[in-house]
Amino acid sequence: MTGRPTAGTAEGAVATAVAVKPLAVVGAGVVSAAGYGLAPLGELLRGGAVDAVAPEAGDYPPRAVRTVADFRVADHLGKKGTRYLDRLTSFGLVACKQVLEETGAPQTDEERARTGVVMATNTGSVSSHSALLHDTLAQEKPYQLNPAQFPNTVMNCAAGQVAIRNGLKGLNATVAGGQSAGLFAFRHARIAMTLGRADRLLVGGVEELSGPAAWAWHRTGVLAERAALGEGCAVFVVEEPGERAPLALLLGCEVAYFGPSAEPSGRRHGLAGGLALVIERALERSGVRPEEVDTVSLGATQHIGLNRLEERGVRSALGGLPAPVRVGEVLGETYSASGALQLAALLALWAQEPAGPRTGLVTSIGHDGNVGALVVRRP
Repeated sequence: MTGRPTAGTAEGAVATAVAVKPLAVVGAGVVSAAGYGLAPLGELLRGGAVDAVAPEAGDYPPRAVRTVADFRVADHLGKKGTRYLDRLTSFGLVACKQVLEETGAPQTDEERARTGVVMATNTGSVSSHSALLHDTLAQEKPYQLNPAQFPNTVMNCAAGQVAIRNGLKGLNATVAGGQSAGLFAFRHARIAMTLGRADRLLVGGVEELSGPAAWAWHRTGVLAERAALGEGCAVFVVEEPGERAPLALLLGCEVAYFGPSAEPSGRRHGLAGGLALVIERALERSGVRPEEVDTVSLGATQHIGLNRLEERGVRSALGGLPAPVRVGEVLGETYSASGALQLAALLALWAQEPAGPRTGLVTSIGHDGNVGALVVRRP
């Protein structure tokens, strides 16, 4: 199952467990307020949050932000072909460049044909949409719009640019799902590779910070008063286990819908109960016992009410809350990139610890009723 289940299928969506084959994460590219790569993120998680910046009045509301400081895409990709790239697409391209330099880009036509991209987003670049809409209202008729900026308004612009610039001809998917988009992307990738539609996938999530999006968050009132707004991208190379030593193994990934239109389940109900149910199913499919999970990367840490529901669901499924990781508290609210950055946080912390098996859980819960859980193991 991918995306949002239909109403009334919450129980059926998690009814029958089938063992999953592990997938190997062999590389990671990260662009965040911490810096570039896993190492700065791990250091930040150990040492505390990056300093939040109070934005200038006008474009942004009176709320702290954590940005990718001094980011210029040309510094990473060169000037050619980057003039009209928006910030969101630029983050995706730079993160993918990192991970392909680490793991090696596909060299043959066959390898490129079997390498694809699965990118999580919500609506794509909000700033690009807003700028184009503004120009249609403010410019003289017949609306003197810059056609070079139009591709940035398409939701799959980032995934498409990654494929074009790196010659990747395999499946190309953009998965929208708000807070849970990152886990939707991993679920989509699992299904695609299980069906043999790719040998290697770049899987991740991306979000940019912009004035219109910041005002939307501020007006909704769903974030804690001191919650900062953030941005960033994390992308992982995922393939079947082989000769390369993996950073981690992706095991079960489950998503389901437990919003208002879902029929009550006999076993669980509400968002907390729904999250507990998908966690139990993900663990069962992974062959992992609840007591084996030693760390949980939480997604709704800054959302009023949702944070308590998420922790309640985890406690219900695991019998406790083992070693919580709250990456949103150090990077700010990154919305559709949060699932990917939650996984990046786990890998960054594990990289700083002595070698040995670790089992982690990445969870997600959204105001829209979507919930998800991903089981991750360090060999």
